[in-house]
Amino acid sequence: MKDISVQEFLNSNQFIPVDVRAPIEHHESAIPGSVNIPLFSNEERKEIGTIYKQLGEEAAKWRAMEIVSPKLPQLLSDIKDLKKTGAEPVVHCWRGGMRSRSVASFLEYAGIPSFRLEGGYKAYREYILEQTPKLLPEKAVVLHGMTGTGKTEILHTLQKKGFPVVDLEKMANHRGSIFGMIGMGEGHNQKTFDALLFDRLNEIKGSEYFIIEAESKRIGRAAQPDELLEKKVNGIHFLIKSSIPKRVERIFNEYVLPFKEQEWFETEVNEKVSKLLKRIRKQDIAASLESALIHREYKELIEILLVHYYDPRYEHALQEYNGSFIELDGDDPAAIAELEKTLQIRFSDSTAV
Repeated sequence: MKDISVQEFLNSNQFIPVDVRAPIEHHESAIPGSVNIPLFSNEERKEIGTIYKQLGEEAAKWRAMEIVSPKLPQLLSDIKDLKKTGAEPVVHCWRGGMRSRSVASFLEYAGIPSFRLEGGYKAYREYILEQTPKLLPEKAVVLHGMTGTGKTEILHTLQKKGFPVVDLEKMANHRGSIFGMIGMGEGHNQKTFDALLFDRLNEIKGSEYFIIEAESKRIGRAAQPDELLEKKVNGIHFLIKSSIPKRVERIFNEYVLPFKEQEWFETEVNEKVSKLLKRIRKQDIAASLESALIHREYKELIEILLVHYYDPRYEHALQEYNGSFIELDGDDPAAIAELEKTLQIRFSDSTAV
């Protein structure tokens, strides 16, 4: 059995992390790309914890042995099979304790050389939180724009071209608004967001700058680190503009068209709009919004929300930034080329990574 440090693990592409914690633990906080081969199921973990509290450590260990013994051949076989990918499995649990040590020992007894992550997931998380601020490139290039102006499409196009994009919405699995979860599934928690952010910053390490959208501090269930927010405020700012009809069309195509025939869609939209109705003080606007909702006039509903709710709020948010904005027409196919040209002038040959 060989223990490797978090830094050794992250600095090499020869390892594949194997999480031997229960599925519920893995779901809550996992190293990106890790494979969950649990020593105990969620129910078994709970049972052992109860025995530990009621009867003590010895009884809990004995019950753990009874549970694990029949599973060992399959568990070791699953880990051994991972070696066929060409990567070396690195076993870990929460903090490099009994579970990972036991599995690594079983592998050694079976004649399979084993690696164990020193300090477990806890050490990994401490390391990435410490390193993330240090990995942030010097300058942030920030895409501003009201809802539906096409910021995200521009961001994705730039990333495909190799630009150092940091897609915060993807890392949060949330679009950053009250409708941000529609069609997205469950938003990522803080631990998952932090891990994905670290991974991306590590990928673009050495770049002079990074490109992000002007998200608020909290995106769904996750919050951005303060160091990133500071870079954003002091960054280079592009303001993407677009006509109301184009914005309505974009939002309809992304939020409505793919999902409107699904059973959950109408209920979810009703819930979200009902929350917003409480924030709209003008009765005539609220009545128009409610009518559009009842009659499923989604394009009309989107336009009302843009003009009377989202746009005024965004105008206020723009005042948080000092300095000038470089304006781009999000409806113009040449907008991305203009942005690229500006970046090339500002950062010479370091544009793509």
